[in-house]
Amino acid sequence: MMKMKGMGIMFVVMILSLAVAGMWDSIPIIKNTVHSILDPSAGVFLDWNVTIGMLIITGIITLITTIMQKYMTDQNALKTIKEEQKIVQQEMKLAKSSPEKSMELSKKSLELTMTAMPMTMRPLMYTIIPFVLFLRWFQDYFTVNPVKIMVIFSWFWAYLIFSIIFSSIFRKVLKVH
Repeated sequence: MMKMKGMGIMFVVMILSLAVAGMWDSIPIIKNTVHSILDPSAGVFLDWNVTIGMLIITGIITLITTIMQKYMTDQNALKTIKEEQKIVQQEMKLAKSSPEKSMELSKKSLELTMTAMPMTMRPLMYTIIPFVLFLRWFQDYFTVNPVKIMVIFSWFWAYLIFSIIFSSIFRKVLKVH
C-alpha cells in the first residue's frame, strides 16, 4: 500500500510539473522569475561559449541530480535488488525451455523492479519542477540565440548526450546504484 501512495505522489508531482511547463507563457511571473535567475547565471556561460557553457551547465545539473539520487535513496537496498535482478536474468536464460519457470522468473523480475521504482523515483519529486523550468529556459534562450552546439547538435540533443555521459561518469565515481 505504501508503494502505491508514493507512486500516487510521484504522479501528482509529474502532473504539476507539466502544468508549470504549460503555464510558462500564460502566467508571466513563472517565466520572468526563471529568466531573472538563470539569465545572469546560466546565461553567462552560454553567452561566453555555447558548447563549453552547455557542458558546464549540464555537468552541474547532472551532478546535483546524481548526488540527490545517491543520498535520497537506500543504496544498499538498491544494490541488493540489482544483484537479485542479475541472478533472475541469468536464471531466465537457463530456463528458456521451461515456460512455467520462465513465467515465474518474469514475475519475480517484475516484483523486484516494482520494489526499486519508488525508491529511485523519490529524488525525482524534488528535481522535476526545477528541471522542467530549466528546459523551458533553454528553449527560450536558444529561440533568441539560435546556435548549434558543436556545430551539429540542437540544444536539446546536446543536453541529452552530455547528461548521459556525465551521469555515467558521476554514477560510477559516486557509486550510485
